[in-house]
Amino acid sequence: FSSFRFDIYRKVPKDLTQPTYTGAIISVCCCLFILFLFLSELTGFIATEIVNELYVDDPDKDSGGKIEVNLNISLPNLHCELVGLDIQDEMGRHEVGHIDNSMKIPLNNGDGCRFEGHFSINKVPGNFHVSTHSATAQPQNPDMTHVIHKLSFGDKLQVHNVHGAFNALEGADKLSSNPLASHDYILKIVPTVYEDMSGKQRYSYQYTVANK
Repeated sequence: FSSFRFDIYRKVPKDLTQPTYTGAIISVCCCLFILFLFLSELTGFIATEIVNELYVDDPDKDSGGKIEVNLNISLPNLHCELVGLDIQDEMGRHEVGHIDNSMKIPLNNGDGCRFEGHFSINKVPGNFHVSTHSATAQPQNPDMTHVIHKLSFGDKLQVHNVHGAFNALEGADKLSSNPLASHDYILKIVPTVYEDMSGKQRYSYQYTVANK
């Protein structure tokens, strides 16, 4: 009596088997499919995932109640000596001609100006605007047509796969508008905290835009 009699997975001798093209094709397809499943699972395992969470913002946390603003705008029909930045808010701040961390670059042989500025605002309702209020001699009909290259708030995010309205006004073009008109943008700003895999946090802001 032998226990081998209970073997239901008996092996056929190799000399009694015959390979076929159909079997070879099926074997190759199975191997490729198994490799595809393995690579798909491996990619999904090592890929980073962005998880969104909502939280209640503390106005004084990490920033001292301040929001950093980055502005880059071109006014092709306004001289640089006429361009200035005004900031005011409900806490009583009223600053005309803010010049700290700002730069003016002449355009069109001096007929236009590109204004680049980095400044901070309080976390309260208010406004900031590019105007001619700080100019010594006020022009009668300033041409405020412009192109906004950048308007962002908070830290710059270097991660390209983070989607959101961090620079919603990028490319806003008012060159073909009425030269004598003023342009108002109403912004609603939402704080956004991005934490990478190392635990480092970046504090940025998304915003939506409405025209007045």
